[in-house]
Amino acid sequence: MLEKIKAIDKKLWVFIGLFIGIVFAAASAQALHYTDSADFCATCHPMETAYSSFNDSVHADLTCNQCHAPTDSIVSKYMFKAKAGAHDFYMNTFNVDEIPDVIHAKQATTDVVQENCISCHENTIKTVKHDAKENCIDCHRQVPHGKKNKYKNDEFFKPGEYDISGREDGV
Repeated sequence: MLEKIKAIDKKLWVFIGLFIGIVFAAASAQALHYTDSADFCATCHPMETAYSSFNDSVHADLTCNQCHAPTDSIVSKYMFKAKAGAHDFYMNTFNVDEIPDVIHAKQATTDVVQENCISCHENTIKTVKHDAKENCIDCHRQVPHGKKNKYKNDEFFKPGEYDISGREDGV
């Protein structure tokens, strides 16, 4: 049997190795993509209310980590995810009784969320006066994880006749 394996052409071994590498890379990429999803995050976090309100929000087309993980580089994103994931794994495995009903973001997460809010809403920040609080979530904590439909009554879905820019010319 060993002789038959040794007799296989080296080009075939290279092909087999490349094929296995491609399959492994594709599976890894799919797994990493899945770890960004709300479905994955909800498997550990006690977040039924946050999950359902997120699905009803204007941000529902985003992944959790588009807000909750660094987006400046793939390295910083996966380092942040690894650290948070290790903490979550530890808590859900060894300290499940100490997990609070409401999870509050640590300072590192608050900083990341702030950076991501600004990167997506930069034009709004330039046109609307935002000097009331230090962070976006100080005023917008309920976005997108607020109480279900708290701000989304019938008026929410109607086109507004007001100017959110704070400028008289509406620009």
